[in-house]
Amino acid sequence: MVCLPTYNERENLAGMVRALDGVIRENELDARVLVIDDSSPDGTGELADRLSGQFPFLSVLHRPKKEGLGPAYVAGFLWALAAGAERIVEMDCDFSHDPADLPRLLEATYSADVALGSRYVEGGGTRNWGRGRRAVSRFGSVYARALLGVEVRDLTGGFKAFRREVLEQIGLERISTKGYAFQIESTYRAIRAGFSVVEVPIVFSEREAGGSKMSGGIVFEAMARVPGLRLRALLGRL
Repeated sequence: MVCLPTYNERENLAGMVRALDGVIRENELDARVLVIDDSSPDGTGELADRLSGQFPFLSVLHRPKKEGLGPAYVAGFLWALAAGAERIVEMDCDFSHDPADLPRLLEATYSADVALGSRYVEGGGTRNWGRGRRAVSRFGSVYARALLGVEVRDLTGGFKAFRREVLEQIGLERISTKGYAFQIESTYRAIRAGFSVVEVPIVFSEREAGGSKMSGGIVFEAMARVPGLRLRALLGRL
């Protein structure tokens, strides 16, 4: 199950669904796609409903309001688990993550519990990013690694494939982070629970259509929540 959270992604959604359809067909994947829409005012949810009539593998989960990336993914993960998915993938809908990389991520889950599309291992990178964006992203990953004491190089990465056992055991109902800190927390919880994580090199591309969801508040949340994650882990309360 590929989980696609959307908020005002009307410009990208149809293209992404068609791209995933091509990847699924070409690689003969037994896969479905779930759009998780937070009541986008631009009509993304309505478009998703129309597309679900054209593409049998597509389902839509409508949420009443925008609450952030974390709650959207948790809702999507729970939906996927209830549907019986054995592998659950999270990825962006704006083509920052290349759908063609999906088979490599899924293949990696046969030797690891979590496969993380990584910008910061050999073969990975970014495209069309300015120096400031690269600096913030790299600092965030180094900062999180240092405080949490883990070896994963791209803790803020958001293109991941989980074996279902991981999501069943990491306490999805206890995750409280809402922005990109969710990416750090979900991977950290998997590591703390004893699951293996492998980083698969990807090239992350800046979106070409629609507005970025990145903001100062999201960056601040990620920085502020990391020490709390470490403390809760040390106290056995994660």
